[in-house]
Amino acid sequence: MAQTRVVIAEDEAIIRLDLKEMLTATGYLVVGEAGDGQSTVNLARELRPDLVVMDIKMPNLDGIAAAKILAAERIAPVMLLTAFSQQQLVSQAVDAGVIGYVVKPFREDELFTAIEVSLARYREFLAKESEAAGLREQLETRKLVERAKGALMDAQGLKEAEAFRKIQRLSMNTRKSLREIAEAILLARQAESNDS
Repeated sequence: MAQTRVVIAEDEAIIRLDLKEMLTATGYLVVGEAGDGQSTVNLARELRPDLVVMDIKMPNLDGIAAAKILAAERIAPVMLLTAFSQQQLVSQAVDAGVIGYVVKPFREDELFTAIEVSLARYREFLAKESEAAGLREQLETRKLVERAKGALMDAQGLKEAEAFRKIQRLSMNTRKSLREIAEAILLARQAESNDS
């Protein structure tokens, strides 16, 4: 199994070194380190890690703002480390798309548990996002096929079932998807309309 690739973002060099030692000793691969939020975003964009472990209070761009960018661009999940547990910060972190949150000081086992839970939640999120995209694609295909059936019914006087079978046959014979056939039928229909 591949090692989990991690970028560490912490403005205090000693804490960053401790984190790196903790993570590497437990089998994580630290692929990058940064001391401020903007450098973290740039590094994550370049390296595409599996996880960014980031302090909440950092120069240039704080952890929450950096996390928001990383989440919006789907670069990597972010787990925040902080000495602050105020409800307002937690709410801001959730709104920014942060996948995990650990309050300092933490024990090694707390950190690793939080990392594994964060990674599992992110994989679950990606699976649901992929499923939703697939459903949107199916719905769009269904709409196009319905419109193409209507076009065939109008143009060739076919019944609905006959129009659908024709689309299916064209799909099988040309080895193209139903969507591609429906789009072609609709384009041809549009061209005929423009010519007349």
